[in-house]
Amino acid sequence: MWCLHIPVADRTPFTDLLKIVERTVRSEHQRSPNRPIYLVGESLGACLALAVAALNPDIDLVLILANPATSFRRSSLQLLTPLLEALPNPLSPGLPNILRSTEGESLRMLLDNVVQGLPLQNTAGELVKDFTTFSLSLPVLADILPKETLVWKLKMLKSASAYAHSRLYAIKAQTLILCSGNDQLLPSQQEGERLLKLLPKSKCQLRKFDDSGHFLFLEDSIDLVTIIKGTSYYRRGKYHDYASDFIPPTLDEAKNIIESNSLFNLIASAVMLSTLEDGTLVKGLAGIPSEGPVLFVGYHMLLGLEKIPLVSRIFLERNILLRGVAHPMMFMRSKNGRLPDLSSFDKFRVMGAVPVAPTNLFKLFSSKSHVLLYPGGMREALHRKGEEYKLFWPEQSEFVRMAARFGAKIVPFGAVGEDDLGEVVFDYDDLVKIPYFRSEIESLTNEATQLRSDAGGEVANQPVHMPLILPKVPGRFYYYFGKPLEMEGRKQELRDRKKAHEIYLQVKSEVERCIAYLKVKRESDPYRGIGPRLLYQATHGFESEVPTFEI
Repeated sequence: MWCLHIPVADRTPFTDLLKIVERTVRSEHQRSPNRPIYLVGESLGACLALAVAALNPDIDLVLILANPATSFRRSSLQLLTPLLEALPNPLSPGLPNILRSTEGESLRMLLDNVVQGLPLQNTAGELVKDFTTFSLSLPVLADILPKETLVWKLKMLKSASAYAHSRLYAIKAQTLILCSGNDQLLPSQQEGERLLKLLPKSKCQLRKFDDSGHFLFLEDSIDLVTIIKGTSYYRRGKYHDYASDFIPPTLDEAKNIIESNSLFNLIASAVMLSTLEDGTLVKGLAGIPSEGPVLFVGYHMLLGLEKIPLVSRIFLERNILLRGVAHPMMFMRSKNGRLPDLSSFDKFRVMGAVPVAPTNLFKLFSSKSHVLLYPGGMREALHRKGEEYKLFWPEQSEFVRMAARFGAKIVPFGAVGEDDLGEVVFDYDDLVKIPYFRSEIESLTNEATQLRSDAGGEVANQPVHMPLILPKVPGRFYYYFGKPLEMEGRKQELRDRKKAHEIYLQVKSEVERCIAYLKVKRESDPYRGIGPRLLYQATHGFESEVPTFEI
């Protein structure tokens, strides 16, 4: 890792700084020609990164740009140069105290007094708000940066912005743009949107931080490594590999993601049942195999709501990370449009989700992972009215022989509770009859990568739409993990497609049995409703486990 530091008294022009960085990049490329080089730049540093990428299209670069100063010419910041030149030299002795002020209004009043009587009063008045933010971000600015240095920095920003902007057309590098919504120095979010249109579309993504200021990397809530992992920008080779390039979440990362869903997990108050190797049904997750590879195969609830408590509980209680095999639209788009922004799925990628593909399943089994698979896919998650708990699986087995090849255990499981959370009152069949909604569904479906286009039956019917759901007083989620099916030593046997299909039907039947069991048993749960659960937790503590039916 290299860090470029520019001393206070340094007056190296932008073009010479560019040569320094370029020389370092080329040296690293010669040492490791098959590995990408990451250039992380904030503000001026982002201009440097863009310029290096424009001059070196032959080198595999990944640019991480935070609030790039390519927007300098459209910012009020450029007007600070005449303001600083108009200030007395040296700067007012009282300015350090002003810059240490913490109250926004008092600082603004003091700055108003400072600029009184100076030339360009109108300009100075317009800049008070931006200068206030700038000052609060660097309370010791006047102590460490002489006026000449500030003027030089501003002129440097201007030249860097112009240089990088004039060469955007030549950039081929993969780029991630990070922009703040509360940047008072530069119009960063507008610039992020502009760069997204100018840089190669297939290699560029944008992430917005609406509450952050200009100095993004100085904020406690911003973790660059988590951002890179969540956007799938970490790679060792030419392309990102969702299996081999995956870095497991740290404990803090996982807990932050789980805590962001704490309200939903509280409402769901999931009941977990699992089956031991001898067939005994127990409360909790003791029956979940510790060693992989393990394949969890189950029913996809409406909108995939079951994933959140499922992944959370297994991670917290068993320290097992479930690698979900998910729809490709969570990772890529055929074109931009009205589907939720890719950033909506960053948390899933941090937690190990991969696009559904035989090669990814192969790699996950190779790494002895715990894998989560829903054969019903989007057709189950976007089911119609009256189709609750109905499985829409392909006719042919898709995972049995792969599991046998690696000796994986298959854990069939059922999940119920969606009908206690909401009810579909306006489904695909209703929406498609209305011209406006039919057009919307066609647009959304065209944006998403299509799956199972060669399949037949209902499982191939996967139009992207959002059904109208009538909320209910929340009930409870229930999970039942069946007895693990051992595939070890059955590789040769299950080469026979007929025998593999028998195992496939056995898994499907077991999922249906688990669902049927839960639907019956939940009727005897005295804490199925949210009211009794909240009352129990209020008297026993909100961290206490709420009882359920007897098994």
